[in-house]
Amino acid sequence: MAVTAIVFDVGETLVDETKDWEAAADECGVPRFTLMALVGAAIERGESHRRAFEWLGVEHVPHGFAEGDLYPDALPCLRALREQGLRVGAVGNMGVVHEDVVRPHVDFVASSERWGVEKPSPGFFARVCEAAGRDPHEVVYVGDRVDNDVAPALAFGMQAVHVRRGPWGRLHETPPGARSIESLLELT
Repeated sequence: MAVTAIVFDVGETLVDETKDWEAAADECGVPRFTLMALVGAAIERGESHRRAFEWLGVEHVPHGFAEGDLYPDALPCLRALREQGLRVGAVGNMGVVHEDVVRPHVDFVASSERWGVEKPSPGFFARVCEAAGRDPHEVVYVGDRVDNDVAPALAFGMQAVHVRRGPWGRLHETPPGARSIESLLELT
């Protein structure tokens, strides 16, 4: 069956998170390198990136992304896909506060905080299909992380695209069955 919906992860897929992470490190009172090393260590250990804040003994309150944080190819891609008649969504492991930046540009948006389930849980991908109103084989999930986005989407029966940007997008190898891209414009 043909693809009728494309759903995007948000952080490091549609949004460049650099400013957000820099601000988080500054607010935590630690060097930016330290926070990023801890985030990387948590992810490498198979834990949530939020674990870094636990190790630092601080509570991090996300601020939300701004339109200027979107990657340059994000809006042209979203616009082109919608013009082609595809249902387009954006859902990631993020707080509700991060939904607003993409809301005007997609047919639906949600967050793991809103749903109460995070990737890589199959329950997350079931909610994606429910929000898209499509069966898994009709949905493509696009993300930067193989462990959180690409592999679990494939396992759920979706098609998956690995966008090679951000730290994990560059580090992870694209698994068999997924497509690898350098720019979101390759999807159009």
